[in-house]
Formats: sequence, C-alpha cells, structure tokens
Amino acid sequence: MSFVLPELPYEKNAFGSFMSEESFQYHHGKHHATYITNLNKNIEGTKYANLELTDIVVKSNEEKLLPIFNNAAQHFNHSFFWNVISPNGGGHPTGELADLIDKSFGNFGEFRAKFSTTATTIFGSGWAWLAQNAEGGLEVIPYGAAGSPLLDGKKPLLTIDVWEHAYYIDHRNQRPVFIEKFWEVVNWKYVESLL
Repeated sequence: MSFVLPELPYEKNAFGSFMSEESFQYHHGKHHATYITNLNKNIEGTKYANLELTDIVVKSNEEKLLPIFNNAAQHFNHSFFWNVISPNGGGHPTGELADLIDKSFGNFGEFRAKFSTTATTIFGSGWAWLAQNAEGGLEVIPYGAAGSPLLDGKKPLLTIDVWEHAYYIDHRNQRPVFIEKFWEVVNWKYVESLL
C-alpha cells in the first residue's frame, strides 16, 4: 500500500487569520507531504507495507521503529487535524458530544479552558487531543512529538497541532493566539460523527 497526501476539504485561503494560504502551502503541501514520502520509503518491502495506517502507528510504536512511527503518526495526526477544522466551524458541540463534555468536564467552558491550557503548555512540539476512553468518558491529553490517543487504546475525537510549523507563519511565536482562533474553526459535526 502506498499512502498519498489527502486533498483538503476546503480552499487553502478559507480560514482568514487562523491559517493563511501560505501556511497551508507549507504545512499541508510540504510538511505533511514529506511525512508521507518518508513513510512510503520506510515501509517499502517490510511487513508494514500492507497494513492500515492506524495499525502501522500502533505496531511501529510498540516495536520502537521510530522512522516508521514518526512519519506514520504524523500522517495520521495531520490527516485528522485537517478534518477537525472547517471555515464553517466554531460555535459549540451539540447532542451526545455536548452531554459527554458536560459529564466529563462540568461544562463546555471548563473543557475549552482545559484543552487550551493543555495545548499552550506542551513543551516544544506536539498535539493536544480530546479522546474517548474505554469507559466512554472524555479526556484531554497532551502528547509530545507525534503522539496520539491511538497509543493508549483511546478513540481520538479532536486535536490541535502545536508544532511551530502549524502557526509560525501567521502568528510567529504566539501559540496562544493560534489556539484561541482554533475555537472559531472547530468542525463539531465531524467530531460528533466520531463518537
């Protein structure tokens, strides 16, 4: 199996001050594309060549095969991130997701504050995730580098990329500004569809 760069489900200039077209050109067109190129090279001719992406992420992590893991995980994480943002996003979750957020965090405001603080305080590069655990509850989890809830057997629901390449073109070193603008573009319909 050969992995390919996924098409974005929107125009690269659709996000205003959250992420510019130039950012998408680098973040999607160069960074994400490079992870895929490297992943394909690293799995060619190996037992990983015909596995699904999520299986590659989990198994290569277990076997400590960092060149495969890092590129597979970053491909998964970025593909996920492109889907949890939308130029028509923002607002609040509804239905079952809203109920689970209230049950797990008290209310949406408390969840948003916890998620934002988690994303802001990740040291260096990484991802903040909202995940569903085996008991059905929700957790906000920070992961450094290429980590994700897949590594802990939890279901990924929402993420924000806090690698510097995600925000530096538009926001320089102001990660908190990027995180604040993220809430204006969250694709809650997509997140809800993952429950």
